[in-house]
Amino acid sequence: MPNATLDDIVHTGPGTLGGRYLRSFWQPVATAESLAPGTAIPIRVMSEMYTLYRGTDGAAHTLTPRCPHRGTRLSTGRVEGDALRCFYHGWKFDGDGACIEAPAERMGFCDTVRVRSYPTQEYLGLIFAFLGEGDAPPLPRYPELEDEGVLEVSEPVVWPCNYFNRLENSVDPVHLPFVHGDSEFSEAGLGDVPEVSGEETGFGISTSAKRPNGAVRVTHFHMPNINYLKDPPKENSLGWVEHLSWRVPVDDESCVSYVMQLAHVTGAAAEEYRERRKRKLEKARTTASATMLGPRVLEGSLRIDDIEDRTFIVNLQDYVAQVGQGTIADRDDERLGRSDRVVLLMRKIFLRELQALADGRPLKHWHRSERVLATVGV
Repeated sequence: MPNATLDDIVHTGPGTLGGRYLRSFWQPVATAESLAPGTAIPIRVMSEMYTLYRGTDGAAHTLTPRCPHRGTRLSTGRVEGDALRCFYHGWKFDGDGACIEAPAERMGFCDTVRVRSYPTQEYLGLIFAFLGEGDAPPLPRYPELEDEGVLEVSEPVVWPCNYFNRLENSVDPVHLPFVHGDSEFSEAGLGDVPEVSGEETGFGISTSAKRPNGAVRVTHFHMPNINYLKDPPKENSLGWVEHLSWRVPVDDESCVSYVMQLAHVTGAAAEEYRERRKRKLEKARTTASATMLGPRVLEGSLRIDDIEDRTFIVNLQDYVAQVGQGTIADRDDERLGRSDRVVLLMRKIFLRELQALADGRPLKHWHRSERVLATVGV
């Protein structure tokens, strides 16, 4: 087979190497809160449409997008118990994709019909689906986020750029003092240019950023599209917060972020934290978001330094830097240096795995045998 290229990484539609690879992992497709019992919605993942619905018993299911009868969208149908009835002619499908009723057809006809279903599970406030071929692997667990405390799952946000723009930023700590020079990161002591190193691990990549004062921050990227780190102290110095994020392609020109965080607070401190977060999020609803202000910064009609409300400035700063690379970054004309060694390591790993997939060779089995500790200083 031809050698895998960076183009193969960024294109994730049906049949592409990148798409086949990402589909071999569980991917978040919605927040649990967004799918009420008895409802169905259309979702778009890696340039493909699917039907996601929740039965009245609470179980979530993922099916193909269209009814096999006359092709209308199944997401417009009615949920009945744990099944979904097509809006057009009433064909009814269970969560495994079997047709269990075809009202106008002969007895037994529905036994010959089925749609594809995809393994679906809920975990830590997200709905995950396995969209690949063959048997689904076990859904990965993240015990760091299962600890006692306040767990928050953010509303998913779509950015108009390729998912790999966002992934490479995850292993690039040198951008912090420049992109986030005026933010909670600089306030937390991450404002100096670090010396960067990284290594491949059993789960992905461990990135180390050593500051001039000797402090080291370690973050962990989990293959193929998950970033785990500890955020700087927030909300009146409650300590560093566990932070887990997935960057999932909607298509080649946009991606959605699923983000959760766990603050290690309990009792009265937890209630105080929830109340402060509630006020902050309510404020955010009346303040222009990164997706509203970011395009203005990129077109030159607004400067980040002129924005007075700094509540969610980190998101805006990241938007400008990553979307500013272009919908799909032009990596052919880059001039890379030693600070990009972990970015290059990420590309090397992706290309190795995609080449193995193209050649029909075994892929690396990514796994964690124990908790991963994201450190902020040693």
